Amino acid sequence: MAGQNVVRRRHVPQMSDAVELKEGTMQDLIKEFMAQRRFAIVGATDDTKKYGHEIFKNLKSRGYEVYPVNPRLEKLEGTKCYHSLTDIPVKVDVVDFVVPPEVTEVILKECKKLGFDRIWLQPGSESEAAIDFCHKNNLKVVHDVCVMLS
Repeated sequence: MAGQNVVRRRHVPQMSDAVELKEGTMQDLIKEFMAQRRFAIVGATDDTKKYGHEIFKNLKSRGYEVYPVNPRLEKLEGTKCYHSLTDIPVKVDVVDFVVPPEVTEVILKECKKLGFDRIWLQPGSESEAAIDFCHKNNLKVVHDVCVMLS
C-alpha cells in the first residue's frame, strides 16, 4: 500500500439523491406541522362526499383545534365557520388548502400578509405557481400528501 496512489471517488449527486433529500425534508415538515395545534381548513364544507369535510372531521377527531374557512357557511357540524382567514380570531399554526389551485394561489397572498407560514396543499389544491409562491416567500409548504395520512 505504501507508495501506491489511492484514488478516492467523490460522490456525484444523482437525481435520486435530490428525490431522497426532498422526501426527507417533506417528512420533517409533516412532523413539524402535525405537532402544531391549530389548523385552518380553507375549503371546509358540509358536503360529506368531499375531502374538505373529511379532513375537517379527521383533524377534529384527533384533537386539533380546527377553524373551517368557507364564505358560504356559518357553521360546520356545530363549529363556527369563518368567511376568510382574516376572520379567524386566533393565529392558526397551519393553513390546510382543499380548494382548486386558482383559489389557492389567491389565498396564499392572504397567508403571507397575515404571517401564516405553514401551508399544507392537499392533492388537487396545489400548482407549480402555488408551490413557487411559497418557496419565494419563505412559507413552509407540504404538498402531494394528504393530512389524513399523517
